[in-house]
Amino acid sequence: MTVSLPYLLMAPAVLALVVLLGWPAVNVIITSFRKLDLGELTRGEVVWAGFDNYAQILTGSDFWVIALRTVVFTAAMVGATVVIALLLALLMNHIPVVPRVVLQISLLLAWAMPQLAATTVFQWIFDQQFGILNKTLVLLGFDSFEGASWFASGTSTLTVVGILIVWQAVPFVAMTLYAALLSVPKDLYESAGIDGANGWQTFSSITWPHLKPVLMIVTFLSILWDFKVFSQVWAVREGGPNGESTTLPVLQYLEGIAGKHFGVAAAVSVLMVIVLVIVCAQYLRLLLRSQEGEL
Repeated sequence: MTVSLPYLLMAPAVLALVVLLGWPAVNVIITSFRKLDLGELTRGEVVWAGFDNYAQILTGSDFWVIALRTVVFTAAMVGATVVIALLLALLMNHIPVVPRVVLQISLLLAWAMPQLAATTVFQWIFDQQFGILNKTLVLLGFDSFEGASWFASGTSTLTVVGILIVWQAVPFVAMTLYAALLSVPKDLYESAGIDGANGWQTFSSITWPHLKPVLMIVTFLSILWDFKVFSQVWAVREGGPNGESTTLPVLQYLEGIAGKHFGVAAAVSVLMVIVLVIVCAQYLRLLLRSQEGEL
């Protein structure tokens, strides 16, 4: 009984995860092998399509471009978020109380702002005619920005969306890293100062080893969050112009909700998971290895 007690205590949580997460995942995989358009859904018909949905997606001219765009976009967002958040966490660890509290409140307000509200604000900031950014740049002497369109191409559109995502993602990561910094014993820094260590030596030998496990976890979470970003990309230009800012989540929406091809959309979902696993495989291995090293 003593040996089985931990498993009995874990059983309700495991069962809840299987019901709430496992069955929907299995259902998506099953749906990806069905021809499930609006007609089949209305009539309740089960029409098996085999691998036709996957073949339709994989042989499409846009899928690989969209997949590569999604991976590059995710990498850029995660990299920018982690670097900025790390710098802010280090800054909060060294500045006086009053400016630190002001900075923390500002970060929390940015993080708490609803996504669609923040997207609307950014659309006004980058507006071609009335945006404050263009007007400010013109006042500073950059006349070429008079009436400049920040949404004329997919690259510039995703850049604006990326700034928005990083702006809202940084607060959580920065506060998490700052909490990790608070757990570093102060006497280690005092000992390093007595030994004559400079700032970089102190960071690499004391701060970084304590930050690394937490940094790896928040990086992994950021990859998951940024890879499946939909609302900001869709709200800004609905994947435009001409589909040049379309990412995999947007493609899934276009095929499923907009196109009423639910079987194809399920196939896109499965392919998204496969791409994410491939991208994260090496990183996840390093993360698990670091956790085993702590044990």
